[in-house]
Amino acid sequence: MSAVPPAPATTGRRASRAVFFVFALNGFVVASWLARLPAVRDALDLSPARIGLVLLVGSLGSVLALPLTGAVVQRVGTVRTIVAAAAVTFLGFAAVALAVGVGNVAWLAPALFGAQIGIAAWDVAMNLEGGAVEHVVRRAIMPRFHAGFSLGTVAGAGVGALAAAGDVPVEVHLLVVQAVVLLGVLLGLRGFLPPALGLTQESGGSRGQRARQTFGAWLEPRTLLVGVVVLAAALTEGAANDWIALAVVDGFDLPNAMGAVGFAVFVTAMTAMRLLGTGLLERYGRVAVLRLCSALALAGLLLFALSPWLWPALVGALLWGLGAALGFPVGMSAASDEPVRAAARVSVVASIGYTAFLAGPPLLGLLAEQVGYRLALLAVAVPLAVGLLLVPVARPVGPAAER
Repeated sequence: MSAVPPAPATTGRRASRAVFFVFALNGFVVASWLARLPAVRDALDLSPARIGLVLLVGSLGSVLALPLTGAVVQRVGTVRTIVAAAAVTFLGFAAVALAVGVGNVAWLAPALFGAQIGIAAWDVAMNLEGGAVEHVVRRAIMPRFHAGFSLGTVAGAGVGALAAAGDVPVEVHLLVVQAVVLLGVLLGLRGFLPPALGLTQESGGSRGQRARQTFGAWLEPRTLLVGVVVLAAALTEGAANDWIALAVVDGFDLPNAMGAVGFAVFVTAMTAMRLLGTGLLERYGRVAVLRLCSALALAGLLLFALSPWLWPALVGALLWGLGAALGFPVGMSAASDEPVRAAARVSVVASIGYTAFLAGPPLLGLLAEQVGYRLALLAVAVPLAVGLLLVPVARPVGPAAER
């Protein structure tokens, strides 16, 4: 008897679980690195400005990878792209671990550059797969996938806090994490959608057609404005990811382990909102939910930066996390509304959004040099306000508007 292929509903559920898991692994990698930034700072004796420059070099790797990944996915598919990206991430962070272990700052920046190439390509490809799964199941479940990322960051931050408290060397911590994650990726990808149901085939065509789709998306006003919304969200989230641990440690004169705890409060709040996100979006719509999130993020940022006491600042971190949770996943959904152009549009939106990681670290690092980490974070209020004004461009179009 021949095997009966699974029904689309069954396939969609299986793919949803697999995409969730791959998102979680990506978040675990990112948080494992960020939670140990205070230890890296101490080991290499880095000033705020030098940390910002190191993070800038890493962000250049992301900016290089992002515009190209959509075309790569169209050609080889999401599974092969993520396998290659996870391998590059492994090698990059292995080099980061070596640089920290030998105390060589000159090696650290290019190593992080390579690691961020892998993370960025992995990010675009898994968001494209998430968009494809949304179309198969006909529900706005992208926030759940990003909740998987956030759960990964919670786990990574928790492991990072334990490693910091136990004085585990950064290099040992990073190498163990990378080995476990690479194995997990290879197992998780087995549940992705078959090519016939994915975005790769729908976005296919000749090489010339793929090129026209990729570059033509840069001329679409809606796509560019969605990219600006994602840029504001990415800076809001990324500033906390990069600096909140250091802001807690230096702002309140606390040990490094407490910085990891502050980071964990932020990412836990993000996770909770992303788990609630699908229900909120289906009930109130993208525009209303994004407006609420922007207001929460602004209030939390102000409380965190201006409170003279730790516990109100941690409440601010919680509100900030709730508000930063949905901008990026909703932006990815908006870019994926029409499957035929999804790969090109997601690459454009992600490229614009990730410029936050290019400009943010050095700018905030230079500001922190003058006014301290917490007050420097107030600069994030400006893009938050711009993103709030542009929220209406995220309204569903095409097939997504019919759901």
